[in-house]
Amino acid sequence: MAAELTAHQLIEQHRPTLDQALEAIRTRAYWSPHPEHPKAYGENGSLDAAAGKAAFDALLGSRLDLGQPGTDDWVGGETSPYGIELGVTYPHADVDTLLPAMRAGQRAWRDAGAEMRAVVCLEILKRISDRTHEFAHAVMHTSGQAFMMAFQAGGPHAQDRGLEAVAYAYVEQVRTPDNAEWTKPQGKRDPLALTKRFTPVPRGVALVIGCNTFPTWNGYPGLFASLATGNAVLVKPHPRAVLPLALTVQVAREVLAEAGFDPNLVALAAERPGEGIAKTLATRPEIRIIDYTGSTAFGDWLEANARQAQVYTEKAGVNTVLVESTDNYKGMLSNLAFSLSLYSGQMCTTPQNLLIPRDGIRTEEGPRSYDEVVADLARSVGGLLGDDARANGLLGAIVNPDVKARLEAAAGLGEVALASREIANPEFPDAVVRTPVIVKLDGAKPDDQAAFMNECFGPVSFAVAVDSAADAVALLRRTIRSRGAMTVGAYTTSEEVEEAVQEACLEECAQLSLNLTGGVYVNQTAAFSDFHGSGGNPAANAALCDGAFVANRFRVVEVRREA
Repeated sequence: MAAELTAHQLIEQHRPTLDQALEAIRTRAYWSPHPEHPKAYGENGSLDAAAGKAAFDALLGSRLDLGQPGTDDWVGGETSPYGIELGVTYPHADVDTLLPAMRAGQRAWRDAGAEMRAVVCLEILKRISDRTHEFAHAVMHTSGQAFMMAFQAGGPHAQDRGLEAVAYAYVEQVRTPDNAEWTKPQGKRDPLALTKRFTPVPRGVALVIGCNTFPTWNGYPGLFASLATGNAVLVKPHPRAVLPLALTVQVAREVLAEAGFDPNLVALAAERPGEGIAKTLATRPEIRIIDYTGSTAFGDWLEANARQAQVYTEKAGVNTVLVESTDNYKGMLSNLAFSLSLYSGQMCTTPQNLLIPRDGIRTEEGPRSYDEVVADLARSVGGLLGDDARANGLLGAIVNPDVKARLEAAAGLGEVALASREIANPEFPDAVVRTPVIVKLDGAKPDDQAAFMNECFGPVSFAVAVDSAADAVALLRRTIRSRGAMTVGAYTTSEEVEEAVQEACLEECAQLSLNLTGGVYVNQTAAFSDFHGSGGNPAANAALCDGAFVANRFRVVEVRREA
């Protein structure tokens, strides 16, 4: 196929955006080229709300033919957490045919250089952005996110994370010049002179193992980091959340072909029900990079067994908020209530353990006992979710039966401060919607420790009574060190306590949010500015995004000649 997108066109269109992204990761200031508001779409080729919904509806019951080599079957079976059958089928790959085809295009992709790879990636992201409304429905009906969250987190926020990865990849690749003239004086003799060429060389085929809850947000950083550094990328979606990543692969293949590159540089590996191909793919010698988001058990397995690959994992942690004192009690309760409720707690950043001194806390309204704080928080969550329509828009749907089972079991672990209730969704009667449960536990009791020291993914939080702020900090340290944490929060008006919490997070390598009482929440991070995970505790061995996330996806190979 003849190239339809020239290097000049792509650079002219996308270099300004790349430069802005480079400036954003340098300054850490707010910036995004992807609009968050649904009404911002509908011009310049982008789909508006009606067109995006129609495009999604047209996908239902269809066969998504990507034109990949080695297709030996058609597979599907996704059911929306909202109760509808998607009915989309995808190519099932004979990997012995597909993987060699993917490797075949890497030489031209490598030789294209860092800038060309970056602007091709930006064109892919631009086309995905134009279809944000369509992607939002795909994310909603595979993850169970409410539509607005699926639109923002699955659309512009995911696209921002992909662009952020491209920017970091570009920075690391151009850190070394393409060419150098090297001259070493030799006194009275002629100097030694060499010309040297340095080429970023990809590791090989990268494997992205997608997750159920945030298929694009968690999938795009690894996908675009590997592609921008010259690697082919095989995308293995979660069986319950194939559609958003299949559409992503479709767009990527179209852009690569139009830019004159082999579309097989990006391919999909969908699986039959129960096939479990991730382990097989992860240990293939062709797979040299793996990006994974999901359970600790499988993440640990990948790190131990995929020895031929550079493995990047985001696993599970026990996120903790320490509540010692506040000068904005209502703001604290409101902020925590939203954090516990958003997407039914089905985020790797949602707080689980709330450490509260058993003697209570200080507030601008006077002291509050442990029981009062927990009861007030329960009322705040109840008030936030008291209107069913608002609750549906915030909670979304329970993503799978395992989350529902954990939620139901949690009520038996201790005294229930806030019981979970079922909410009907008039638009989707088969959706499973549940409000959070808050359970009171004692940090000094071994049986209670066994409960709160393990991750209970979903809308479950534990109000843990502790002896003092110092006891809370010690428990926080132990939790991060043994279980990991994607996020840590703290509320305190004490400089001493703030310093102790900050030092604990610096030493144990956990991202900390202090005294959030407004419209920013502990379980949200902004691309180009916030780091998601640290790579320094058991919850994740990488951060989204930093230089370490991209730099080891390629090596620099030198060719030198006498001048």
